[in-house]
Amino acid sequence: MAHIQKIEYAATHRLIPAKYGTRSVLEKLPLPEQVIADLTELDAATNERKIAERSGNPAIGPHELLYGVPNAHIVNAAFCHPGPHGGRFNSPRRGAWYAGVEVQTSIQEVAYHKRRFLKEGRIAGRHTFEYAEFLADFSGDFHALDGQEQHDCLQPEPVPQCYGPSQSLAEALLYAGSNGIVYPSVRKKGGACIACFRPALIFHPRRGRGFRIKLDAATGKLSSEIFALDA
Repeated sequence: MAHIQKIEYAATHRLIPAKYGTRSVLEKLPLPEQVIADLTELDAATNERKIAERSGNPAIGPHELLYGVPNAHIVNAAFCHPGPHGGRFNSPRRGAWYAGVEVQTSIQEVAYHKRRFLKEGRIAGRHTFEYAEFLADFSGDFHALDGQEQHDCLQPEPVPQCYGPSQSLAEALLYAGSNGIVYPSVRKKGGACIACFRPALIFHPRRGRGFRIKLDAATGKLSSEIFALDA
């Protein structure tokens, strides 16, 4: 039996690389308007979000995506760029909107993956990564993991192999009509996360702050600071 939890979350926190949280790189280039238009058309031919908006992604139809609202492209991108291995609660075919109920939870979640990146790349030294925060509100019924599901789906390692059980659960829930999953953070003790399956349920998506996350490759030590995002 599904375990349903009624949630009311205001201002959950999603962090994405800062370069994706501002105006298009193409729009910033000092080039003639027609050249920008031609480059934009070329980008559209290979951009997964724009392909999905034209009915080119069988895993998510254009009727599910957002249009005509602020930051719709940010929301749509979360579902159209799932990554080669997917995520904990999404397959490589269809993404999801992940967010932390607390901003420190989101910081620890993204920092974990950056530590893996540094380790696997054998990259030494101290490094700074910039993220744009996007806030969103949620109200509705979401699946809450029971004890067995937490054991099976929240294994911390190895990534991405440990995603197998959680992706299977998520796919079954998605096609049963679930809105998404609420679950304890794997990377931040006491933190809470949400994985939303439906773009339309991401209420009032809006830009928040910029975060610089600083990591020491040798020790894994983390520090963060807030900065002002470009328009």
